[in-house]
Amino acid sequence: MLPDTPDNTVVPFRPGAYTVRLANRGWERDHALALRHQVFCVEQGLFSKSDRDEVDRHAQPIVALSWYSGMADQVVGTVRIHEASPGLWYGSRLAVAEGYRRMACLGTELIRLAVGTAHARGCTRFLAQVQQRNVPLFESLHWQALETIDVRGRPHALMEADLAQYPPCAESELGIVTTSHRVA
Repeated sequence: MLPDTPDNTVVPFRPGAYTVRLANRGWERDHALALRHQVFCVEQGLFSKSDRDEVDRHAQPIVALSWYSGMADQVVGTVRIHEASPGLWYGSRLAVAEGYRRMACLGTELIRLAVGTAHARGCTRFLAQVQQRNVPLFESLHWQALETIDVRGRPHALMEADLAQYPPCAESELGIVTTSHRVA
């Protein structure tokens, strides 16, 4: 039975644990792509058929996985990182499933792991094109807006992470587990 709230609305089940890590299984990559499609094509209409591009050929996807009964259950968040030129890295396609956007700081953890992973791989500068409504989140995570840009007809900011705030994450250190339901 689902728990009821004081006004008799049903509260959906939310797992108590999440892992944020490099996507290393085929189903994780497939589900990350499906989540990106849902967010960027269906919900936001930024792309008509697919958000996939040339970057996907060499990007490293990172996923947030929900846990159920001690096992990874589903991809509830994703981001990808790639090196554009020696030392210059980009993060892109940050997406969190609709029912999880205010849970367990998943977006924040995806950003931290993305920048920390790139930092460990030789990143000297980390950039992202951030939708304008998400700029305050990135600023709270030690990012600076460099300029206002237009991406696919929508206002964005080209932003840069302060690498001093993101220690390098070696492959053996990956796997951040969040076990609370705190609101971001």
